[in-house]
Amino acid sequence: MSEYLTSSDFMILMIKIIVIFGGVMGALVYLTWIERKVMARVQMRPGPTRVGPFGLLQPIADGLKFLFKEDVVPANANRFLYIAAPVVSLIPALLSFSVIPFGPWLQVTDLSVGLLFIFAITSLGVYGIVLGGWASNSKYPLMGAMRSSAQMISYELSLTLSVVGVLMIANTLSLNQLVMSQQRTWLGFIPRWNIFLQPVAFLIYVVSAVAETNRLPFDLAESEQELVAGWHTEYSSLKFAMFMLAEYANMVTVSALATIMFFGGWSGPLVGPHWLKAALPTFWFVSKIFLFIFFYVLLRSTIPRFRYDQLMNFGWKVLLPLSLANILATSFVVAIS
Repeated sequence: MSEYLTSSDFMILMIKIIVIFGGVMGALVYLTWIERKVMARVQMRPGPTRVGPFGLLQPIADGLKFLFKEDVVPANANRFLYIAAPVVSLIPALLSFSVIPFGPWLQVTDLSVGLLFIFAITSLGVYGIVLGGWASNSKYPLMGAMRSSAQMISYELSLTLSVVGVLMIANTLSLNQLVMSQQRTWLGFIPRWNIFLQPVAFLIYVVSAVAETNRLPFDLAESEQELVAGWHTEYSSLKFAMFMLAEYANMVTVSALATIMFFGGWSGPLVGPHWLKAALPTFWFVSKIFLFIFFYVLLRSTIPRFRYDQLMNFGWKVLLPLSLANILATSFVVAIS
């Protein structure tokens, strides 16, 4: 009997892994299409339209182009590190999805320190950027890698400190428990989401997450006007595609964490038959993530890039003191309540 249960558990785990990682990889591919379409609409352009209906096959065409494009390796590059850098960036970005709960039952594993695991594993991504910039043996990638490492280290402090107030309220590091702690309501209809309890922490988290993922208006590591393309200037073919997938995976990860910590995770109205009630939590969770991704794209479409000194000053002189002040205020309220 125990062997049968073990086999069933293994099969369920494999199904979860296939569904989650298959869905994530498909979403990462089509995030490029969503970004190009949204940016085109903001700028009053049609965007991709020629490959498939509404341009829906454009990401597949891009993938085939990357697959068959010539793979150029600079003559003076450190070949081993140059090839390893995209892998070092992509693997930690994908590993974080193993602990993210996409629904009450759709999660690969529920770690009691899931949030700590994600912060630890995603912080390794900076090594891929630094290795890629240094191993290329070119001045623009090296400058981009140096910028990126300083930027990510600086804003990682504010990012991690911004969630301390939420953790003090929920008293857990488990992502599942963080969602469950927001299931109650006020007055019977207002959701008890942490966005209402920790609005300052949410604003700090959003700004720090955008900077942490090297996205506009904080993409100083790859600014085209100054560094051509920054740390991935010398990359092409599948290696460049891996860097891009890692960037989009990090965007989805920070959006999922924002959903879990501030917007109740998968919580939402559950109506209809049992099969629909079982699927709706995942629908609400993915929908909230999509709203954050949409916000990411709007930022890229509308806000110009900061100067590097403005970026660093804002991180150290504004966000870091605000996050520490929020921790002090939250600890005071928790102590007297």
